Amino acid sequence: MKIAVDAMGGDFAPRNAVQGAVEACREFDTPVILVGREDQVRPELDRLGAHGLAIDVVHADEVVGMDEPAVSAIRKKKRSSIRVGARLVKDGLAQGFVSAGNTGAVMATSKIVMKSLPGVQRPALATVVPTMTGASILLDVGANVDCRANHLMQFAVMGSFYAEAILGRRQPKIGLLSIGEEDTKGNEQTKQVFDILRQTSLNFVGNVEGRDVFNGSVDVVVCDGFVGNITLKVSESLAETIEHLIRTEIEGSFLARVGYLFMRPAFRNFKKRVDYSEYGGAPLLGISGVTIICHGRSSPKAIKNAIRVAGDFCDKDVNGQISRGLAELVCQEDKPA
Repeated sequence: MKIAVDAMGGDFAPRNAVQGAVEACREFDTPVILVGREDQVRPELDRLGAHGLAIDVVHADEVVGMDEPAVSAIRKKKRSSIRVGARLVKDGLAQGFVSAGNTGAVMATSKIVMKSLPGVQRPALATVVPTMTGASILLDVGANVDCRANHLMQFAVMGSFYAEAILGRRQPKIGLLSIGEEDTKGNEQTKQVFDILRQTSLNFVGNVEGRDVFNGSVDVVVCDGFVGNITLKVSESLAETIEHLIRTEIEGSFLARVGYLFMRPAFRNFKKRVDYSEYGGAPLLGISGVTIICHGRSSPKAIKNAIRVAGDFCDKDVNGQISRGLAELVCQEDKPA
């Protein structure tokens, strides 16, 4: 199994992408293909002493800027690291693609090059979020700003199989993010989705509120990309704010500094649980391939874990499970009442 990594993607490319790839190769024994400008990638490999590791370099002379419009990048940059990486998966030369580059360009290119799975109307971006009981899946977190009810139904199917494969949950509990638990709450879209989901074979438990995203009451939280992206960004900012406030309080008091010496392991574990880099990146569910999208500011650790996630995605045949699940739903809908 080989994972292609966009060496030119992210705010700290190629340094962080290359280092993350090297660490993944060493720790997980995963062969990696680094895609990017070879004259910039090779010196980083030399700096890290990566000789002898199962790392190949595929040259791509164009780079998509982080703020560049996705449509423009797709049309004008056929030799970008994003396009070349996606093509490696399409051609079977790599089993997954990891990028911390321009999110819109990575999503659009993956959909165009790899195509969608049969029956999938809109691929969705899913992410793992920490909860009081472990972790849950939140989707969509940005791939689709405007959605129809049927799209969210498919997100629920894809999220369910992803949670089962990656989190090990049997019959994952599915919740629909709304402004109240009652089935009468929400906008017209969520009301329509509610009616659709309760007629499926999914373990749909009904509407959930914002507080339920992190309390562990459900395994999968379904919403459109507009709501999901805001939820994700607010939660990331909140975690950083809490960490900053705790550090400020500790530094401002001698007794607090003394107490911190005893509490250090607890703080370290807390930071690990809310650290996005522990979860690697977000998979684009519903495409005929594996694409893991990372933060633009991803650390080497985040890239390393994204490569691990891509490998797990392939090993557990998540795409196959999603395809079969959607086919079963279609069969159920076609049965006479």
